[in-house]
Amino acid sequence: MEHRMSRIEVRIAGFGGQGIIRSGNIIGTAAAIHDGKYATFTQSYGPESRGGACAAQVIISDEPIHYPHLLDPRILVVMSQGAYNKYVPGLNRDGLLLVDEDLVELGEEAAGLRVLSIPATRLAEEELGRRIVANVVMLGFFAAMTDVVSVDALRQAVLESVPKGTEELNQRAFELGYEYGRRMADSNGG
Repeated sequence: MEHRMSRIEVRIAGFGGQGIIRSGNIIGTAAAIHDGKYATFTQSYGPESRGGACAAQVIISDEPIHYPHLLDPRILVVMSQGAYNKYVPGLNRDGLLLVDEDLVELGEEAAGLRVLSIPATRLAEEELGRRIVANVVMLGFFAAMTDVVSVDALRQAVLESVPKGTEELNQRAFELGYEYGRRMADSNGG
């Protein structure tokens, strides 16, 4: 019998200027266009274009999605303390929390959650010289630590979604996050 994915709800959150909305769009594109699944993408943000809170919500399913808003998020990716404070309480208690460890301090609300940390912004800055690709480092980490979307689909969607002339930088950023996640999984026996 073929395995069918149930509805998976993902929220990516941070502040304006981090590429949060683009990250959600990339995950949705990877799922719908490259993995042949159903996907919805919605976004929310404060009135500020840079520095204000923002979030992207993605739903992925093997079945048509009749309600495009999150009901029971299972994966939360946070790249700011404000996003952590706002969205962790709404994460399913069996959920997965991915955090940029230099930007997010975990509190008691994370107790009992599966938490995986990566210094995405620091890696982007130190390894690539461009902190602006921290979101793509995080996407690589997301690809390594979840099976929501295939790695190849995410790689392809990243290359199609980034500004012309930045493909190589973004590909390197994705691989940096992916390899960090693979090493973490290997060291944890996963």
